Amino acid sequence: MFTLKDLKPGQKACVGSIAVEGLMRRKLMDMGVTPGVEIEVNKTAPFGDPIEVRLRGYALSLRKKDAANILMVQ
Repeated sequence: MFTLKDLKPGQKACVGSIAVEGLMRRKLMDMGVTPGVEIEVNKTAPFGDPIEVRLRGYALSLRKKDAANILMVQ
């Protein structure tokens, strides 16, 4: 497994699990980041943080520290 943080712009993968508990897990799930959903990395900011991803038909910006908690599968 790898994390969302590891993906480069243009790459896609499916969410395997969320490796954080509590409020952050709830926030990610409320934004549509749930196991099985496909996520594509659109672009990164000039200094690499945050990253913009596309899922469920909308764009979402995430900090890399938050993206590191999202475990992905091919």
